Amino acid sequence: MPFDPEVEKLFQIMKASGIPPLASLTVDQARHYYREKTKYLGGTAAPVKEVRNAAASGPLGGIPLRIYRPENAPALGPAMIYVHGGGWVIGDFDSHDKICRAIAARTPCKVVAIGYRLAPEFPLPAGVDDVIAAMKWIAANASALGIDPARIAIGGDSAGGNMSAAACLEARATGPALCAQVLIYPSTDITAAPEVFPSRSENAEVPPLTADAIRWFAEKYLPKANIDTMSWKLSPLRAESFAGLPPTLILTAEYDMLRDEGKAYAGHLSAAGVPTIHCHFPGQVHGFVEFGGLLSAAGQAIGKIAGFLRSHFA
Repeated sequence: MPFDPEVEKLFQIMKASGIPPLASLTVDQARHYYREKTKYLGGTAAPVKEVRNAAASGPLGGIPLRIYRPENAPALGPAMIYVHGGGWVIGDFDSHDKICRAIAARTPCKVVAIGYRLAPEFPLPAGVDDVIAAMKWIAANASALGIDPARIAIGGDSAGGNMSAAACLEARATGPALCAQVLIYPSTDITAAPEVFPSRSENAEVPPLTADAIRWFAEKYLPKANIDTMSWKLSPLRAESFAGLPPTLILTAEYDMLRDEGKAYAGHLSAAGVPTIHCHFPGQVHGFVEFGGLLSAAGQAIGKIAGFLRSHFA
């Protein structure tokens, strides 16, 4: 189908903003523009009872956390660990604050966002190691955080979906036991050639995630040498087995370069016997969940996520 009319309006707004292409920006500029984008296009922030900062113990010290507690949250209730997107280079608590609030309010459940280290200051595997360490710390300290350790899910968007999938693979081997994962247009095979996934070439010029943008991110995230391109920490789709992973919801968008690798990951999980729901959004682009103030599909996606989490928190 053609672009959703609301997406066409988004394109007009992006063009009128005059913001240069990502590949022409410095890292600091890209981080600033990304944060401002969700401030103006993310819609109204859903009310929650409390937002507080905390820190998890990591390999190199404290890993920042932001904890969202919805209204009427039980003393010991379910939680979703949220890993923000941004190509492993940009994004932070503020850029994804509205998404975390929406999930917390509509599920309802606590949401614990992770402030992992970003490239290029901290390239692979720093960010994913932080996510894994924070996940383990949250589970180990669940009761103190008011979280039921038997009802912890993990999820994220784009690069955050990539790291959430990697964290689930690690949790399968060493714990904790997660009850669900939510992967929003995830990157699952960053080093794949374009011909492997047709969406890589079909949508190479569709903003906001173009082929130039992916190259810009990869140059900063991947170390210059000793890259294990087969590592599941880099590309979860290359894991040897997908059996035993938690029930999974995967969201994809029609005009997204990552569409086909998200679809492929859903297929691998289903073939391995993992209960998997693949929810595809025709007419949408990468990052659409972040534009809740403009795209009605963003609210629909949050509704799908909330319903999925409720069914596995029950």
